Amino acid sequence: MSSKTRKAIAAGRFYPKDIEGINNQIRGFLPKDFSSKINAVACMVPHAGYVYSGRVAVNILSQINIPNLVIMLGPNHTGIGSPYSIMSSGSWQTPLGEVKVDGTLAKLLLSRSRYLIDDERAHNEEHSLEVELPILQYFNKRFEIVPISFMPSELSVLQEIGKEIASAIEEYGCKGKVLILASSDMTHYESQEDAVFKDKKAIDAMLSLDEKKLLQEVAKLNISMCGLAPVVVMLSCIKCLGALKGILTMYQTSADVTKDKESVVGYAGIIFN
Repeated sequence: MSSKTRKAIAAGRFYPKDIEGINNQIRGFLPKDFSSKINAVACMVPHAGYVYSGRVAVNILSQINIPNLVIMLGPNHTGIGSPYSIMSSGSWQTPLGEVKVDGTLAKLLLSRSRYLIDDERAHNEEHSLEVELPILQYFNKRFEIVPISFMPSELSVLQEIGKEIASAIEEYGCKGKVLILASSDMTHYESQEDAVFKDKKAIDAMLSLDEKKLLQEVAKLNISMCGLAPVVVMLSCIKCLGALKGILTMYQTSADVTKDKESVVGYAGIIFN
């Protein structure tokens, strides 16, 4: 166990490396009518470079009252560390400042889960959660996080982890006061036409909170959705917490920026209540 500061490894690559650059880019992505906000149980947010997916990420997070506690679920792209890795203490650094880990909730999750392991190695070089932090910081300066990363796994395991997280939230007394954020991009490096078709199938399953159907669609259509595991965990968790539906707030592909429709990546923003 460590109380280390997890350094920003994506600054200057996925998002600007200085405060002014981050704030200017986020302001440039803000929707015109972002003043009205809602309380959300969860959300799915993309994690590519801000130039590609930042507009979708800012659009969705600008619509949510960001609470003072965020459980962050992301994919493990590096293959380093344990399959289900939680960082249970310390803080995460971005150019906008440090975000503390809620060690009490993290340790409660560890004690209640059959699967989660206290392993910061999975997080040290992984960008999928870090890129969300400056946007969250833009809207709330004082929140804490519980960061968890996932490698692909079978449905039953991911569903059980989701139920374990929901149980810990109830026990901790933070139901209704926590946002569960799942970080995922959608289809990777296919044509615009194919990506839009495939992503709609996956998105429809998510909107109906059907993690089994989501896995089936991903398998049937070979959808390269990198955050599938964390999204399945999130869906399983929020149904235990009373969520009823998802709302698609924005969908784009990289072609909206690059104009290249031959090879795109899809980005979706979804709010769950």
